[in-house]
Amino acid sequence: MHNLKEIRKDFDSFKNSLKKRNIDIDLSKLEKLDQQNREFIQKKETLEKEKKDISKSKDKSLYEKSKKISIKIEKLTEEQKTIKTELDKILFNIPNIPHQDVPNGLDENSNLEVSKSGKIPKFDFKPKSHYELGENLKMLDFDLATKTSGSRFVFVKDKLALLERALSNFMLDTHILKNDYKEISPPLLVSENTMFGTGQLPKFENDQFEVKLEEGSDRKFLIPTAEVILTNIVKDKIIDKKDLPMRFVASTPCFRKEAGSYGKDTKGMIRQHQFYKVEMVSIVEQDKCQDELERMTNCATNILDLLELPYRKVILCTGDMGFSAEKTYDIEVWLPSENKYREISSCSSCSTFQAIRMKSRYKNEKNETVFLGTLNGSGLAIGRTLIAVLENYQNKDGSIIIPKILRPYMNNLEKIAIN
Repeated sequence: MHNLKEIRKDFDSFKNSLKKRNIDIDLSKLEKLDQQNREFIQKKETLEKEKKDISKSKDKSLYEKSKKISIKIEKLTEEQKTIKTELDKILFNIPNIPHQDVPNGLDENSNLEVSKSGKIPKFDFKPKSHYELGENLKMLDFDLATKTSGSRFVFVKDKLALLERALSNFMLDTHILKNDYKEISPPLLVSENTMFGTGQLPKFENDQFEVKLEEGSDRKFLIPTAEVILTNIVKDKIIDKKDLPMRFVASTPCFRKEAGSYGKDTKGMIRQHQFYKVEMVSIVEQDKCQDELERMTNCATNILDLLELPYRKVILCTGDMGFSAEKTYDIEVWLPSENKYREISSCSSCSTFQAIRMKSRYKNEKNETVFLGTLNGSGLAIGRTLIAVLENYQNKDGSIIIPKILRPYMNNLEKIAIN
């Protein structure tokens, strides 16, 4: 969320920066509502002071006047509340301002490749898709999942279930032991307020799985990503500067409706309602966000380097970035069956955008209380890493070579073969 005080300082500059996001928001209405809201607050404060002065004077002849002032204050409070609700409705749906490094563009076609790494495998046969390989191994079962749960779910079985778990453990160990992240095992259910803090609500409510608990209880949602719960660790807090940076990592299931993706990636594990992901979150001083973004992205690419999987790094344009992000790198892994790169990680700096929503602050070197910087990144999406391993390490007979780095996590198994 944006700080209205900062917007007021240079409204035209804010308006011009927001144009880069290619969204249609009536900012003139925002400006007008903000003015009205401040006028109501000022009127209320004047009346409250007058009432306080009457109270101090202890003049009984002014009792009726005090009563009338109370009625006016009550009326103004209701009117101001209505204005504030309208103001917040606009403010809550305005995305973050792009960082100056971010290329302008409407959609993914304007994203820029930063670098490529790894060797694309050459096969002397036509490479199979991950779902063909998994079904032939009898270790991916989409039909059974459709019967038990519906579309966009899968049963992962036997050695592929072990591989999935191995990937999770390997990623966690790397981020904890090598990259200095603290492991968290968080709740998977969060409150409406928690979802608001990181920007999932109110704008993206249609993408979320809401869980109905007892009648009259607060709204609860399944996490779409561990970013939500990990970032909210600092909600409503003033963090001691000496405790920064804070770096958290978690391996959790994630749940998304994939609203608006009808007909996209309907086959296989690319786009599921439930999937596992290792998520990194960093909480830093606000001027350290860009350095931390480079560090976080390197932590994610290092996983692919260790797995010896080919990938490329892309900077997203203004029109393709997430709602809360000021700058995002996507990491895309090579999938032989599609003959192209597909996203496996997204690492974003959100600057103070989420911290303002969460009221998360720290004291800077001038002893001023200022908002924190927050970042999040996949390190990595486990299902998509499983897909990449299956496809890049496949043999002609349908067996899968286990990457060397994963073998200690798989009882030293070297290959998954058809039984």
